[in-house]
Amino acid sequence: TESKYSRRGENLQARSTELGSAVTGSSLTAVLPASTTVKKSIVLSHESRKELDKQAKVTKEERRAQIDGRHKYLISRLADGIDLSDQHVEEAIISDDNFQLIELFFAPSGLKKLLFFYQDVFQRKSNASLRSDGSTNSLPQKKLFITTGSTEDFTGTCAFFLRTSDEAITASNVSQEVNFGMLDCSNGNILQGLEFFLSQIMIPALKSQQNWGAVKEGLKNSQIQDFLYSVDKFVHTLSSSRQNIEDKIQLTKVDIDTYVSNLQNPSDYISAG
Repeated sequence: TESKYSRRGENLQARSTELGSAVTGSSLTAVLPASTTVKKSIVLSHESRKELDKQAKVTKEERRAQIDGRHKYLISRLADGIDLSDQHVEEAIISDDNFQLIELFFAPSGLKKLLFFYQDVFQRKSNASLRSDGSTNSLPQKKLFITTGSTEDFTGTCAFFLRTSDEAITASNVSQEVNFGMLDCSNGNILQGLEFFLSQIMIPALKSQQNWGAVKEGLKNSQIQDFLYSVDKFVHTLSSSRQNIEDKIQLTKVDIDTYVSNLQNPSDYISAG
């Protein structure tokens, strides 16, 4: 009998040990791995950031090695036009996610235009400036970046390069095949910027141009005169439209209850009407 109870006690002890292990194991699985996972995610996140920074640095150096006479021509025009240093412009270009658009612009039958915006963009502050609620502040900062012109609002200065042929752009022909221009639309006033660009830059340049390609007699040609007249007319219409928009009537909200409460008799209603 004693041995039977002894064996039964051993069985119960073994089962309780297994149960305890199961419970303890499940508890540790439920509690410990959570904190461990958090620590791992933090470590991985830190390692991932370091790896991304490393890859970004490698990419920038690879792009810097690709800079040749064509890129330097673009950089020089941008630096002069926007009043930045060549180094500032180069750093902005090789850091840009749209860097490949430059190569597409240089390619045979490539992109016909290459756009750069220089304007305020909102950038996050460092982690040290996190608010107590975990949110971040954003500050506007001037930035030069490559764009297609279809994804960002245009609120500052646009510098553009235009191709005049389908030939591959080389270091020897870039100054002849690529035209540079700028459109200043500070504070997002695009109509005023376009009006200034056409009236003060493009029209004077067209009216002083002597070589019109296959068209003979230059400015004496009736087709050229009709074209210049149409451009002048467009600028005049643009200016009138802009002024009408700027001089539009501003409607303000009126608190009607204040006026109604002051109406006491029929004569007040007649006067209000």
